[in-house]
Amino acid sequence: MATATGAMAATSRALIPAAAAFPGDLGLGRRQAAAPGWRAGGRRLRASPSARRPFVFSPRGVSDSRSSQTCLDPDASTSVLGIILGGGAGTRLYPLTKKRAKPAVPLGANYRLIDIPVSNCLNSNVSKIYVLTQFNSASLNRHLSRAYGNNIGGYKNEGFVEVLAAQQSPENPNWFQGTADAVRQYMWLFEEHNVMEFLILAGDHLYRMDYQKFIQAHRETDADITVAALPMDEQRATAFGLMKIDDEGRIIEFSEKPKGEKLKSMMVDTTILGLDPERAKELPYIASMGIYVFSKDVMLRLLRENFPAANDFGSEVIPGATEIGMRVQAYLYDGYWEDIGTIEAFYNANLGITKKPVPDFSFYDRSAPIYTQPRYLPPSKVLDADVTDSVIGEGCVIKVRSFLHFHLWNAFWHLLS
Repeated sequence: MATATGAMAATSRALIPAAAAFPGDLGLGRRQAAAPGWRAGGRRLRASPSARRPFVFSPRGVSDSRSSQTCLDPDASTSVLGIILGGGAGTRLYPLTKKRAKPAVPLGANYRLIDIPVSNCLNSNVSKIYVLTQFNSASLNRHLSRAYGNNIGGYKNEGFVEVLAAQQSPENPNWFQGTADAVRQYMWLFEEHNVMEFLILAGDHLYRMDYQKFIQAHRETDADITVAALPMDEQRATAFGLMKIDDEGRIIEFSEKPKGEKLKSMMVDTTILGLDPERAKELPYIASMGIYVFSKDVMLRLLRENFPAANDFGSEVIPGATEIGMRVQAYLYDGYWEDIGTIEAFYNANLGITKKPVPDFSFYDRSAPIYTQPRYLPPSKVLDADVTDSVIGEGCVIKVRSFLHFHLWNAFWHLLS
């Protein structure tokens, strides 16, 4: 059955400037020296403190994804494992999550939310991908198997997108208790992969990012953990993990969803990120996007030795790693990003896709496409109808009606007068 976002003249206000292609990802703490070396088995040759160069921040404008492609050494298809978290019960997205997981929620007429991180991975040459699922996962599992079930390339065509469902075992009778616990329960499988980093992603975010630049910044700064971050206003800051950084981009304090006086204490001068004073005043916080790069050996040590009972990355593992002196680095993402965690966010994100002259998020970048399940429906047809600033999926027939800022999901569906 077709689903539509109702017509409405109002449009959402993007927190971060929109970009139709890969935005300019700005690495905090990036040095001009060559990336540190690696020992056999993926263990890093750590640079001494005296060898690290001072932090130099050189903001760049939003760049097109066709320019300045990043080439990692070793290649991301062999050295990085992507792990996408399927999320919780999605109660704030109800009734859209009544019978489906959050990453399976439709978006932009033809897509599901899960297509965003999977496509970002594939476009960034990260071709070994696991998706961890738990709540209402039937629809999500079906979509992933149909959209990405065949070999997806990568080094020696060894790429894959595989679902790992929550399960009970004699050693652990519990379901996933949080993001860190979900990864810990499958660590026995992840550690078998001969990779250098684990790329941890959320399955319900809308954005376009070149993860190769993210991973390169992690290597160049000799970080244990790198956290993708963006400037944030006070109204939304309480919903995110907030951080303070030093002049090398290293995270020196991290607080998950602070409120009251604690929130005020996390306010920083975001001109250090390259923002002009006026914009820095509007966005006085640095928020975590819930996207992380962990060096493999660091992840194993944190989840098994340092914090064996920790359930969540944002509220336990990241702050704990900072407190014990690990090098936790911030990486500034300077592009459109939206956490589709509420009905309001879902509604605004879909309306933002219809915005002109430049949408908040574009599905039309040929150099960094968003992939999804092929459905082989007939072309949509508009008969005697006035359709403006709208997105129409495949297999639709529209007759004698006016639409403004409208989404019609793909279906063989008739809209009559």
